[in-house]
Amino acid sequence: MIEKALTTFNRAPSKKRWFESIRKDGSLFMLALPGLIVLILFAYLPMSGLILVFKHYNFNGGIFGSPWAGFDNFEFFFSSMDNAIRATRNTVMLNVLYMLTGTLFSVSIAIMLNELRSKWFLKIGQSVMFFPFFISWIIIGAILFTLLDFDKGIMNRMLTGIGMEQIDWYSSPWLFVVILVLANIWKSAGYGAIIYYAVLQGIDPSYYEAAKIDGASRLQLIRHITLPMLIPSIILLTLLSIGGMLKGDLSMIMGVTFLNPLLFPTTDIIDVYVYRTAIRTGEFGFASAITLYQSVFGFVLVLVANKLAGWYDKDSKLF
Repeated sequence: MIEKALTTFNRAPSKKRWFESIRKDGSLFMLALPGLIVLILFAYLPMSGLILVFKHYNFNGGIFGSPWAGFDNFEFFFSSMDNAIRATRNTVMLNVLYMLTGTLFSVSIAIMLNELRSKWFLKIGQSVMFFPFFISWIIIGAILFTLLDFDKGIMNRMLTGIGMEQIDWYSSPWLFVVILVLANIWKSAGYGAIIYYAVLQGIDPSYYEAAKIDGASRLQLIRHITLPMLIPSIILLTLLSIGGMLKGDLSMIMGVTFLNPLLFPTTDIIDVYVYRTAIRTGEFGFASAITLYQSVFGFVLVLVANKLAGWYDKDSKLF
């Protein structure tokens, strides 16, 4: 009898089931409708512009009237393999460093906040750490220039004050890797810590109470309860970050390094390379081709990382 009812439901017209679902969950569909509209307008409709990748773009013809180029636009990036490899290497290297150090500091700060018992200090600490997230990279670059300028910088004055030689920071590519990583931590670690702290607030307090009864110390509570509870969120946020592995922060590099050619061995990421060689000259087809290359490569990385996350924990997968 049950099997017959299920068979009859499965054979029911799909339109009837769809209208029944709308009638039953109409309020939920209305709640999701604004987000769907924004997603379609700003994420899917602009994809029609991908045709620019395969065009010799000119202002007279526009996107759809310009002549076809085939795969010529990709030759711009890969014709000079040395520059392509350097830009790809720098982009991946910096993003991996940002991801690892950012996660480490964000998780550490979130755990420290979770251990605080003073509510007023907790509120002040959250506000102070969250504030740098809203400061633009141009302002951060100006602050760093005040610190690192060769002649008048505070750092070099301190070095000469203790009898050491001055350092030409803006001519040291590998030193700027450290500077960029530290600047990224200062700007984004507080924002990430708030996310992880919110996750920690959802942990059942009975876990900690039971462990305390068994004589667990604070470090043991963090090691055996707090960190394992954070791992799913860490995996999820890492998977989301991997999708942008080949997308650098152009505003960060421009604001902090001022596009100094002496720093290009480590700061010439893909976005910077495209900006200074394609966008400045109006070659939008070249820039679009590299953006497509970044997106496809990022999508492949997400698929691979998602598969690896599934092997570790099936519930940690994105899909």
